[in-house]
Amino acid sequence: MSLTRIILVDDHTLFRKGLAELLEQSGEIEVTAFTGNPDEVAMLLKAHRPDVLILDLNMPGTDGITLMQQLRNAGFALPILILTLSETEDDLARALRAGANGYLLKSMEPDEVVDAILRAQRGETVVAPAMTAKLVKLYDQKGQDAGSLLDALTPREREILSHLSRGESNKAIARTLDISHDTVKLHVRHILAKLNLSSRVEAAVFAVEHKVAPGSRSDGR
Repeated sequence: MSLTRIILVDDHTLFRKGLAELLEQSGEIEVTAFTGNPDEVAMLLKAHRPDVLILDLNMPGTDGITLMQQLRNAGFALPILILTLSETEDDLARALRAGANGYLLKSMEPDEVVDAILRAQRGETVVAPAMTAKLVKLYDQKGQDAGSLLDALTPREREILSHLSRGESNKAIARTLDISHDTVKLHVRHILAKLNLSSRVEAAVFAVEHKVAPGSRSDGR
């Protein structure tokens, strides 16, 4: 079994070394490098080519979100997870809107962090369970009637929305529904537009909150 390769960036030496050891004890994660210096990250990514990057939110000099934006602008497309002590809505919103693939808390159990890393590698967006309520509040539909929004979805779109609520990637949904990956991407774009949402995370939260289940199976491919 191939290991999921990660780079860990945190300015607290004891924490990053301890977390690296705990993650590697899982037998599923290989920490290829770790650093407390944000300026080294791009070089390390080029040298080690990890599957997932984990960034501390608050670091001296360059914070995790700013660093993530710099890396994205430089063309690094790998999954990036924010790992932090902060449980504020504002930090959660900033991270997700900036393109983070997940928001994890340092209070999580090691096996929860391992699971989140593996899911991120598969293309899922992961959020610490303790942040779920804040995520729901963050993506509240601002007074719009959920029923009327859902009525705008086709049966196929409701079906795909139900899969998004389980954190499935586009490729996984395509396999399950026996449709093309591009078709799933198109449906997801339509779902976001009809529900006035901007990300898969928001769609997943909406689906969970409103108990979306697949409608009758559509023949639309």
